[in-house]
Amino acid sequence: MATLKDSRRSRIKKSIRGKIAGTAERPRLTVYRSNSAVYAQIIDDAQGKTLAAATSYVKGKVNNNIEAAKNVGIAIAKAAAAAGITKVVFDRNGYLYHGRIKSLAEGAREGGLQF
Repeated sequence: MATLKDSRRSRIKKSIRGKIAGTAERPRLTVYRSNSAVYAQIIDDAQGKTLAAATSYVKGKVNNNIEAAKNVGIAIAKAAAAAGITKVVFDRNGYLYHGRIKSLAEGAREGGLQF
């Protein structure tokens, strides 16, 4: 069953990435969730560089709940503001816009990012 889920997510991810791309004016905010943490990066695809990053990873602890995802959203918004970024394109990376992904997006909006 896991391979079916992974192939579905991969197909959705390719479809999303075909439609959006990060530029210098409006970089891409991408999200990854694992069993132990939630990660977010702001990427300029034109240069192929990561401009800002945030994570809920704590060594030896599972920290992947909705509250942790919201904190990552707020943290990535602060890191983006420090880098002079206000507008981004949201890349949900093949995940459904629900739960941790939605919470991270709401946290980023609260922190001041526009998408």
